[in-house]
Amino acid sequence: MKLLIANLGSTSFKYRLFEMDVSSTRQLADGGYERVTAFTPCIEEMLERLVSEGFLESAEALDAVGFKTVLGKGVSGCVAADERVLEALEGFKAVAPAHNPAYAEGIRCFGEKLPQVPRVALFETAFYQWCPEAAMTYAIPRSWREQGVRRYGFHGASHKFIAEHSAELLGNEAVAARARQLYVCGPGEYNGKPLRVISCHLGGSSSVTGILNGVAIGTSMGFSPQSGLPQNNRVGDLDSMAIPYVSKTLGLDVAEAERQLTKESGLLGLSGVSNDMRDIRAAADEGNADARLSLDVLIDNIRHWAGSFFFRMGGADAICFTAGIGENDPELRAAVCAGLEGLGVKIDAAANAAVIRGKEGIISTKDSSICVMVIPANEEVVIAREVYRFIEAR
Repeated sequence: MKLLIANLGSTSFKYRLFEMDVSSTRQLADGGYERVTAFTPCIEEMLERLVSEGFLESAEALDAVGFKTVLGKGVSGCVAADERVLEALEGFKAVAPAHNPAYAEGIRCFGEKLPQVPRVALFETAFYQWCPEAAMTYAIPRSWREQGVRRYGFHGASHKFIAEHSAELLGNEAVAARARQLYVCGPGEYNGKPLRVISCHLGGSSSVTGILNGVAIGTSMGFSPQSGLPQNNRVGDLDSMAIPYVSKTLGLDVAEAERQLTKESGLLGLSGVSNDMRDIRAAADEGNADARLSLDVLIDNIRHWAGSFFFRMGGADAICFTAGIGENDPELRAAVCAGLEGLGVKIDAAANAAVIRGKEGIISTKDSSICVMVIPANEEVVIAREVYRFIEAR
């Protein structure tokens, strides 16, 4: 079975082509486009390339196209990317303005170009559907809750991969199998050896998730991708009274306040330098106090959320770092874990410094009671597996 996984952003389009069967997953091709203003030309060029380079006999030879959809009103899980999904994306377009319109456009484009090829959406929120209700509910009026205002959580495919692969690395195949089959079988009962994982997805957008025996128990991101940790240029968590306050004192209307919170805040707003961690760290190393503050705020927030899951799970067996920053910034990883020796976290400085540029590795010492590891993100393979199961089930 040949599956194309489409990852669409507001101005980008990335893809991977997989060949799959019941026992193996093999990546055949990948690529992407930046500064995209319309998806149709990119999709046409990509399909032509896959055929001309011999990866496909024809575009119609695809068995399915999978999408990493973010947030749908009233819809989650792994589902057919049909009109119901398009309506769900439209319903929460204002909540995820950088993601939902792009995915809706991409789904429509593929439907027009390849009407006979199934389209499947795996929502980022799917991994959190078994979290305790108390962990996902805001203390707001019932009328708000009835309109879908709650904590949803994002980066679900990334954290699910951590749930699977961390268990494999720690030799707990029962938890690994449970995590792999989660969307098919649900969590069910688990009576095996417990495994408590704190997963830190740190990149252009970031989140921390607590994973107990392969199942998420809570996450830092909430109703929208604007929440949780400070993002590259999005605010993260903010007291709701800040918006009416600045509206009055700075003369901002709600639309302008929202624009500043989603475009000029986060690491960019704090540092005043860039939304790229590499630029921020370079500025901090040169003595820029605002750049240093932005690093410290991010680290403090990661520790805050990691600490909350440590408390909720009664400890941790592993702390995992993934995504662009998590995989490539040894200094940040060391800072997140600093001073935790009393809890059983001991970092091997040499091992930590060596794990960069997409490498996988354990960065804690052999006598550390909590294993600290770096696992390169692999959201696409999670999506491919779920799309494969969905098509096979149909």
